[in-house]
Amino acid sequence: MKGDGNMDFARDDQLDKKTLALKKHAEWRGKLEIKVKAPMQTQDDLAMAYTPGVAEPCLEIASDEKLAYTYTGKWNTVAVITDGTAVLGLGDIGPAAAMPVMEGKCALFKSFAGIDAVPICVNSKDPDEIVETIYNISKSFGGINLEDISAPRCFEIEKKLIEKCDIPVFHDDQHGTAIVVCAALLNAVKITGREMGKMKIVISGAGSAGISIAKMIMRMGFGDVTLCKGAGIVYDGAPYNNPEQQAMAKITNKEGLKGKLSDAMRGADVFIGVSKGGIVSREMIESMAEAPIVFALANPVPEIMPDEAKAGGAAVVGTGRSDFPNQINNVLAFPGIFRGALDARAERITDEMKEAAARALAQVAAEKNLSADYVLPDAFDPDVVYAVASAIVNAAGSHKL
Repeated sequence: MKGDGNMDFARDDQLDKKTLALKKHAEWRGKLEIKVKAPMQTQDDLAMAYTPGVAEPCLEIASDEKLAYTYTGKWNTVAVITDGTAVLGLGDIGPAAAMPVMEGKCALFKSFAGIDAVPICVNSKDPDEIVETIYNISKSFGGINLEDISAPRCFEIEKKLIEKCDIPVFHDDQHGTAIVVCAALLNAVKITGREMGKMKIVISGAGSAGISIAKMIMRMGFGDVTLCKGAGIVYDGAPYNNPEQQAMAKITNKEGLKGKLSDAMRGADVFIGVSKGGIVSREMIESMAEAPIVFALANPVPEIMPDEAKAGGAAVVGTGRSDFPNQINNVLAFPGIFRGALDARAERITDEMKEAAARALAQVAAEKNLSADYVLPDAFDPDVVYAVASAIVNAAGSHKL
């Protein structure tokens, strides 16, 4: 006898979250499936969709490769690619174990932007081998979303792929995070009445996300940035800098600060954490400038919990979690970014396009109920993808195919 649906739900609700997650993934056996658009019911259908009819678009594409966007699904297909070396907060768990995350990312592409995304997990840690692998399959896709690749290798891999490929390549852990952070910061600046170009901004975490956020903040003219890592403040010549951090040290930390995160935060207007949970205290928030902005994005435990940050005087607080106001989540950016890039048939996702996306995202919230607890729109707001995609298309300009 089939059980009552409500009783089944109640039983599910009693399971702990880990058990329930495993149960659901076992039920789904993958979050994606392939849907056939062409009819396959008769001999005529077969002759049209496959041989001999399929030869005609093949010949057209052979004469002009751009026609792949007309005759195949390339126009709406993105590869989501990882090597499994920096998966969520789990670290280097390998390509096979990364597949559930890549499937989830692909599901978000489809659900939010109607994009067909394909999860690909590469069994290599060698940057050159990864680049060659991705380049060699790139003709099948309209864009490449790099995901969960460890720093500093991710910088090299993305740079080389951008140079080699004729489709957009975008490392979401870097740029998606930076876009959403800058969108939130634009509105937080309005709420706190701060002046662009005059702010002191501290970023905890000098990996791919932290460095990308720093670069975008400086391009958009928010103010001076100081990066910090576990070993201390990133300064020119610091013995613990890796090459990317040393390059950033040349253009950040104008005061030449040395010491710990607490030293960098003293008098700062903005704290952005993409590092570890629980490393910021109320006293550190109290040492910042009056009514500071605090984005504590470590997951699942933020660098400081929102109530503690507010008790320390923070005026605007954001986290990466959905159970607090101002969730700063990449899903606000990457679906619209790729929707726009695919629609524009862009060859690149440029800095100008990223900034346009951040401003468009901020504007969606600003046109509604902007407040200290609402500096970003909800991920399910239907205006988000359209606004970001439109901004990308308008900014694409000469970077279209």
